[in-house]
Amino acid sequence: MTICATEDTMAPAGPLAGRLTIAADGSYAARLARHDDAAGSWFPERWTLSGPEPYAVPLQGTQPEEPDSALLPLTDGRVLILRRVADRFAVSLLYPAGPGTGELLLGAVATPRLTLLPPAPGGTLAYALAPEADHTTLWRVHGGANGPERVTRIPGRCTGGAWLDRGGRLLALDRELDGRTKTVVVDLERGGETALLLQITEESNDRLLLADPDSGLLLLRSDAPGYDRLGWGVLGSSLPVRFPECLRPTGGTLTPFAVQPGQMLAPESCAVAFRMTAASGTWLGVWRPSERQLRQYPAPEGWLPGTGLWTADGELLLPYATEAEPCGVARMGVPGVPGVPGEVVEPVGAVLPVQPVGAVEPVRVVGPMGPVRQVEPLRTAGQVEPTWAGAGKPMGPMGPMGPMGPHRSAGPEQRPAQPPVEPLQPLEPLEPLEPLEAVEGPPSGEAAESGGGIVPDAGDADNRSTASAQPSATDAEPQHIPGHPQMCRPVPLQEAPLAARQTRWSVISGPVRISGGGCAAG
Repeated sequence: MTICATEDTMAPAGPLAGRLTIAADGSYAARLARHDDAAGSWFPERWTLSGPEPYAVPLQGTQPEEPDSALLPLTDGRVLILRRVADRFAVSLLYPAGPGTGELLLGAVATPRLTLLPPAPGGTLAYALAPEADHTTLWRVHGGANGPERVTRIPGRCTGGAWLDRGGRLLALDRELDGRTKTVVVDLERGGETALLLQITEESNDRLLLADPDSGLLLLRSDAPGYDRLGWGVLGSSLPVRFPECLRPTGGTLTPFAVQPGQMLAPESCAVAFRMTAASGTWLGVWRPSERQLRQYPAPEGWLPGTGLWTADGELLLPYATEAEPCGVARMGVPGVPGVPGEVVEPVGAVLPVQPVGAVEPVRVVGPMGPVRQVEPLRTAGQVEPTWAGAGKPMGPMGPMGPMGPHRSAGPEQRPAQPPVEPLQPLEPLEPLEPLEAVEGPPSGEAAESGGGIVPDAGDADNRSTASAQPSATDAEPQHIPGHPQMCRPVPLQEAPLAARQTRWSVISGPVRISGGGCAAG
């Protein structure tokens, strides 16, 4: 959306100065340009902005134009011109016609003053205000059935103008009535009914400067804080108007002229472009409500002050005209908007090709695995499983052994026929287990009070470790353990994890059997 500066920028400041008005969709623009002759006469000029490169087409007639003639580009490429002729204003359409310019007269409006409003949404209609002493007449100067048509008559003196919706129904105007200026809204589909739109206090002067139909962001100027300040609010919101300190520069003035479109229901993320004017010159300012700071940028050479256009992606288009390039558009990417030029983006390293992945074997879900006591040695073909005396049975204490006599080797006739057996690897000695204390009587402490809970193992009482969450074995082990631990059958790897969780293993406990087969290491 583009709003031209409210102050009079048509006063020539150089050979190529003039106010540029951009169409509603940003496809065309129009301004009064000056000839390079000695008289410095004015002529209409249409800019085409929708192509790959902007270019200008002169629309000059048989006589030069007055510097107070107003132009309004339409989306079909024609340009509406408003000329003062004696005590009335003539309304015509200009368009290229071969090497010359075609002109279509629409009619005239008899009024001492007529001001064109900003381009209406859609780009095919044109409106103008005719202020008088105690009322203001709203005219539809293009789009009517029979030339210019009067839409409504509003009490008070109206200025400004901003569209509040994309359908071209709601028009906001600053109305001066009874010594106070308030913003009112005109409903064009209901015969021009008016209603109060902006009033901060009853005694304040509140003017609307800029409005974005997509997000509802409103830029305004009010003296409610005690003096004129720039503030912002949201259309239809119950939140109060805010007056940021960053929008109060010292030694200069701020005038908003464009707001970023397409930010649906996100007014705080809309970027607003300002024309900053001071004794040192003119430059640009960009502000967002969410940032709470005003970024300042130098204006491009030859910039037509107070004109510009935001794209939905956050790129600011600034028309300029110089002697070397009489029709140009500078594109400025403002940092802070993702994906637009001008934002600092960290470089991305080279991406290596992805190697193909082979077939992946499914993973079996296994249960928790406990400590492994003994690993069964691997056997090859021809080997037999070693046996121990009393394997699988509890062994009692060993009795005293007599003196061993000299070793006699057995003869060939005494040696039984057995397959060759490789010698077994020596087993690591088992550390003696601590004696278990017998549990007598009911449990005490917190477990007794709650009727259950986790009871710490007796062996963990002094190591300051977390108590085991496994309950004690149901079958109590004998309280006396022999001095020498007995040899026991090694537990297979598949049985060891679950066996350790189901019972406390000792050298005198019975064999442990876990139904359901083996498990894999996690």
